[in-house]
Amino acid sequence: MAVAYKILCQSAPSATTATLAYGPVGANTSTVVSTLAVCNRGATAATYRISIRENGAADNAKQYLAYDASIPANTTTTWTIGATLTTGDAIWVYASNANLSFQAFGSEIS
Repeated sequence: MAVAYKILCQSAPSATTATLAYGPVGANTSTVVSTLAVCNRGATAATYRISIRENGAADNAKQYLAYDASIPANTTTTWTIGATLTTGDAIWVYASNANLSFQAFGSEIS
């Protein structure tokens, strides 16, 4: 079994657009997401969403880790979660404006 510690994703999505940030996880692979970071590069507050869609599922309310969570101007929020993803799972993000960046850090196990 090989473990690769890495930056899983870096995304700066367009405003008000659900965006695939990581995945879907490939066959015979598991991922442990240790930390998620949301950075507001703008001069005004914004909101964001983070969801984990299981095995290619369509958007659903039960998938959200954050929904329209507020982030002040010029700040970064981090989540240390240890989420485990398996084949087909994916991280999706959404930003109320184009000034947000998302990053995920963790390990892929294959």
